[in-house]
Amino acid sequence: MIMMLSGTSDARQLALAIRDAGYDIFATVVTEHAAEQMAHVGIHAHVGRLTASQMIALMNEHKVKAIVDASHPFAEEASRQAMQAAERACVPYIRYERKESVIAYERVTFVDSYEAAAQYAAKKRGVIMLTTGSKTLHIFAEQLLPLPDVRLIARMLPRKDNMEKCEQLGFPQENIIAMQGPFTKQLDVAFMKHFGVTLLVTKESGRVGFVDEKIAAAQELGIETVVIRRPKLSYPVIYHEFSDVIEALARESKKKEEE
Repeated sequence: MIMMLSGTSDARQLALAIRDAGYDIFATVVTEHAAEQMAHVGIHAHVGRLTASQMIALMNEHKVKAIVDASHPFAEEASRQAMQAAERACVPYIRYERKESVIAYERVTFVDSYEAAAQYAAKKRGVIMLTTGSKTLHIFAEQLLPLPDVRLIARMLPRKDNMEKCEQLGFPQENIIAMQGPFTKQLDVAFMKHFGVTLLVTKESGRVGFVDEKIAAAQELGIETVVIRRPKLSYPVIYHEFSDVIEALARESKKKEEE
C-alpha cells in the first residue's frame, strides 16, 4: 500500500497514475472537500492534519510500503512530518512537487516569507489584493488592516471556517472574494480592475496553482506584484514528473523483493 499526502488537483492526478500502474494507494487530505474529490475518482482518503506519530499509526494499519508526498509546495509542516514518519518507520519517502513557474515580469519583487510580503505591502499601501490563502491571513491582517490608505482584498476558498476567520480578523465583507478556482487571466484582470488593485501579493505555487495567469493579469494592467518564494526543505529525493515517481516506486518495490 502507498500512502500519499494529497489535496491538490495534480496530486489527485498522480494518485490515479500510481493506481493505474498497479499499486494500492490511499490519500491523506486536510479537508472534507478534498476527500470527496478523491472519493469521486475511487480513492479513499483520511481527513485531517497528521503528526509524524499519527502517520506512523496509519502506515502500520494499512501496511504502507512507501510515502509519496504530493502536498502543496507551501505545506512545509506536512512535508516535515512525512519525512520524519518515513525515517522513523524505515519506509521510502518520495517527494513530488509541481514545477516552478518562470516569472519574467519586471515589476515583480520576490520575498522569502509571508511576513516580508506584509512588510513590503505596508510600505506601498493602496489597494492590496491577497491570493495567498486563508492560513496566513492573520499575518497580513495584523500589519495592514490598521493602516490608513490601505484597502486589503482577500481571495480564498468559499469555506465556512475561512469566513469565520475573516470575521474574527475584522475583514469587511466587501473586501472578501470567496471562490473556488481555477481562475483565468481574464477573470483575474476583471477582479483587479473592479477593486482598483495597486499591489498583488501571491505565492510561487507553480503553473498548476495558476500563478502564470495572475502574473499575466497584473502585467497587462501594470500592477506591481510581490511573489513569495517556496519554502526550501531538504528533501531526500524530489521529482517533478509523474513518470519519475512511478519509476521510483518500482525501484523501491524491486529492492524490497531482492532483500
